[in-house]
Amino acid sequence: MKHVALALMLGASPVLADGCPEAPDHSEALAALFDELALARTDMEARVISNRFWEFWADAPDEPSQAMLDEGMRARAAFDFLRAIERFDKLVAYCPFYAEGYNQRAFVNFLREDYEAALPDLDRTLEINPEHVGALSGKALTLLALGREEEGQAALRAALALNPWLSERFLLKEEPGQKL
Repeated sequence: MKHVALALMLGASPVLADGCPEAPDHSEALAALFDELALARTDMEARVISNRFWEFWADAPDEPSQAMLDEGMRARAAFDFLRAIERFDKLVAYCPFYAEGYNQRAFVNFLREDYEAALPDLDRTLEINPEHVGALSGKALTLLALGREEEGQAALRAALALNPWLSERFLLKEEPGQKL
């Protein structure tokens, strides 16, 4: 705690015990994006706004963590899932309080169809950032893939409460006595 207080007194970002600084606080910018989404009139307009969330979620705490995130995402895009997992493993070990490291590792496991491995990372992402729409919709898809329909529908409803324009909205099923 003394190190955090000293860092704050010196005007530096507080550094966590493992050497990774706190993730940047983008809460105001994210809130503004949610406000914009609420005013969106078309699917395309909402998609443009939704894509802007990733600018903030993918803003890692420092240069080393950004490099790990970027390398992992490039490996994932190239379908080099082993390399991607290795980079995201390093990232979450270095920055255990940075949500996107867990979310990206979960995405790789989802793509590998290792849904059981994806769930704990999605849960950790949502512990850190409860409004991470990507993780919420990813959790819904993961639970549905596992055949856990009721839980998947609940996660999907939570994601749609934040962003009603998600493409996954078409997977939502009516609850008894409710019209979609």
